[in-house]
Amino acid sequence: MNNESFQSIGLSLYNFQSALNQNGESLQSYLNENYFQKWMGDSLYHVLALRTTLVNSMHNFLTNYGLFNIERVSMSPITDPLAHDVEHSPSISYKGHSYKTTHSMIYSKFLACMNPKIKGIFVDSPNIRLEIESPVGKQRGKYIIDFSQMDIEMRRNRNIQIDEYKKDTGKVTKILKEDFEEALLFFEKLLIHAVTELNNKNESDLKALDIAIDVPKSPFPRFRKDDVSNKYGIKDYEKKVGENVESQFFWITGLMRENYDLIYPYLLDDGGKIPISKFTSDMIYNYDICAKSMSRKSKKYGMACEILSGAIREWLYEPIIERLIDNKVLLSRPKYSNGNIENIDEMGGYGPFLMAVNSKDKEGKFTFPDTFGGGIGIERTLYTLCLNEKIKKIDDVTLFGKNPDSHPIYMF
Repeated sequence: MNNESFQSIGLSLYNFQSALNQNGESLQSYLNENYFQKWMGDSLYHVLALRTTLVNSMHNFLTNYGLFNIERVSMSPITDPLAHDVEHSPSISYKGHSYKTTHSMIYSKFLACMNPKIKGIFVDSPNIRLEIESPVGKQRGKYIIDFSQMDIEMRRNRNIQIDEYKKDTGKVTKILKEDFEEALLFFEKLLIHAVTELNNKNESDLKALDIAIDVPKSPFPRFRKDDVSNKYGIKDYEKKVGENVESQFFWITGLMRENYDLIYPYLLDDGGKIPISKFTSDMIYNYDICAKSMSRKSKKYGMACEILSGAIREWLYEPIIERLIDNKVLLSRPKYSNGNIENIDEMGGYGPFLMAVNSKDKEGKFTFPDTFGGGIGIERTLYTLCLNEKIKKIDDVTLFGKNPDSHPIYMF
């Protein structure tokens, strides 16, 4: 840390401490109330026991399934552009270049699956998303700007090329529907294993927190986004579904979201595209798992929240480029010449990634993998399953949680 940054942080803390003093409070009392009491308390102790089992059980399941664990990527030339609001992507200057801190490891996950011998990968990945604080000063409870998620990506190995993609939509749709069902079943098995382990190993912690987690049965209840938004409105429909389903876990599928979540068909054989007004949930191959807490005594449910997001991914060069253009991630298409990208300066940090997407083997087939995957928010899952009178916001399940609605400045 350079001296200027050191002094800037010190000045911010001085101003914050002065504001506390003007309101009759000291820094010591603020830290006691917001940090020390929580660290020393029983609730967080029991939550951390649950977290340990949750993470370890997922690691064990994924390892036994044959997936490889990979390293974390905290900074990269590109990161998840995200469809929802964040203030910006923080950047780090190093060795004369700028790198973005990762919103998620989404692009790294795809590249990690390029080797056809790899079945799939997982990583407890870092995520920095500077969420915009509530515009009305409301405590929303579930947001955190610095968090981890269990990121998973698996190869599908269908090897569908662009001609088949455009000309044989019936066959391709049938394959995609099969893979979609396989993806949902895989994540259900993962959560069933994790919940079983929590019940087997952490009964005393669950009891102390007055929560119960029923081991779900496959298949989980499933709802199309088009249907629930038509019924409940486009805002907070996951909460409404949660209020009307007798299950702690359920799916919402077919949400219009990121550029890498598959929409099919998207490109047409005549060179056109399906207009956005024609997209339906049946054409959008992504999925969310939502969950809710359950009181151990009353058996009443808490508020439903999304804990997992995933999808079958776009895998062919042409639709990947068009999705990036249409989502305004890129403003121009790359131009290739002699192994280079002539307009690489117009690609931002996407040049090397697009070169990987465009790479071919000796037979002229693209080597970029066709995959499905998802990310399970660790802190979000704990918050959602533990939500009750003792656990009221995501800060309560974290040691150093940075909730945009909780603190004007973060101490640790």
